[in-house]
Amino acid sequence: MSTRELKLSLGENGQVSALLQLPTEAHTILALAHGAGTDMRHASMQSLADALAAAGIATLRYNFPYKEHGRGRPDSPEVATATVRAACLLAAELAAGLADGLPLFAGGRSFGGRMTTLAASQTPLDGVSGIILFAFPLHPAGKPAVTRAAHLAQVHVPMLFLQGTRDALATPELLEGSLRPLHLAQLHWLAEADHSFKVHKRSGRTDAEVMGEVVQTTTVFVQKKSVNP
Repeated sequence: MSTRELKLSLGENGQVSALLQLPTEAHTILALAHGAGTDMRHASMQSLADALAAAGIATLRYNFPYKEHGRGRPDSPEVATATVRAACLLAAELAAGLADGLPLFAGGRSFGGRMTTLAASQTPLDGVSGIILFAFPLHPAGKPAVTRAAHLAQVHVPMLFLQGTRDALATPELLEGSLRPLHLAQLHWLAEADHSFKVHKRSGRTDAEVMGEVVQTTTVFVQKKSVNP
């Protein structure tokens, strides 16, 4: 496996860091955005990228500008979605240059996943076969609502939602109700997992088992969508 440090140009918004993690026998590449409170090098992002790499999924992780420059407040939706688009373009270029080319997917953890779907709802992301959401933040903790799901009907590629049943940012009934009308949305519940995909010891499950389920479900999704886009 190889790892490459890259820079992602954002035009008037400058540039941000990116990191390509490429397994020896990659079959897919995923443009992977971080959550609101982390960055591309956070332990949760590293562990996810490592687990995906072990299954043959390359990742292009990248920072949003606010994290690149040490600001606490997330970027505006306009800046965040522009960053997603730039990352997908770079990932597409990298995918095209690898062997016979790799299928391209996009997505992210929490905020990063939501900004990816928002970008795709505005204009299709070129070359992206599907979107993978690792803990979609349907609403703030303790404030159940569905307004953050309104744009999902305008996303025209398959979406995989990987969601913990104890996620405080996604009430199960509200998330299921929001996704039920969307024929391109697939929801996979991770039993006993929270927003960070962590489980209590008393659950009888381990964090490693949850991560294994995340990777297995993701692998099935990308392989199916790569063959039948």
